[in-house]
Amino acid sequence: MSGHSKWSTIKHKKGMADAKRSANFTRLAREIEVAVRAKGPDPEMNFQLRLAIDRARAGNMPKDNIERAITRGSGVDDGSQVAELLYEAYAPGGTALIIECLTDNRNRTGNEVKLILSKGGATFANSGSVTYLFDQKGVVRTDLISLDKRDEVELNLIEAGADEIDYTEDQTIINCPITELSNINDAAVLSELKVNSAQMEWLPKINVSLDDSLAEQLGGIIEKLEDLDDVTNVYTNAE
Repeated sequence: MSGHSKWSTIKHKKGMADAKRSANFTRLAREIEVAVRAKGPDPEMNFQLRLAIDRARAGNMPKDNIERAITRGSGVDDGSQVAELLYEAYAPGGTALIIECLTDNRNRTGNEVKLILSKGGATFANSGSVTYLFDQKGVVRTDLISLDKRDEVELNLIEAGADEIDYTEDQTIINCPITELSNINDAAVLSELKVNSAQMEWLPKINVSLDDSLAEQLGGIIEKLEDLDDVTNVYTNAE
């Protein structure tokens, strides 16, 4: 009986992993479709598409899936049209949320997001009432710049348009105007840095402090939102 139970647990865990991988592939495919519709199917001429393809490859998305997503985005395949949605919300402790989605069904996505917000003590906000609390920036994350090369690489990045360069224990975070995102990405590559991500993000102008209880409540909301297939990014101004 214990052997059967163990095998059932293994199958259950594998099923959960497969479902998460499938959901991630769906998100990645939608990003590719939207990028193609915006600026065409050539990644050499479409930086947004190049980033989306890079993210798909990093997520181990099969080549055939990537090519099908490009085909759908080009309008060659008669599939459902994917829409970009942005929701703004007021969250516990006076914090704010920006929720970015890619979906083929606006009503489904809106209802799913609303349910999570209401159960967690958050509410939808009017358009523009939250985004003004954030700046939309280009953000490039790379492996940590070695100390012996840091001055030279920082100078190259600043000349390419970087506004701010920060360091964590294991990575470099470069902020820049959205218009300079491609330049910063290319400068990082030329400086022989491994680019882990390059995308547009909403960065809070001022962070809001929360006590442990409210932080846990907000964390639960964000975790549930990020588990939705249609949600691509969630941003908050909580510290």
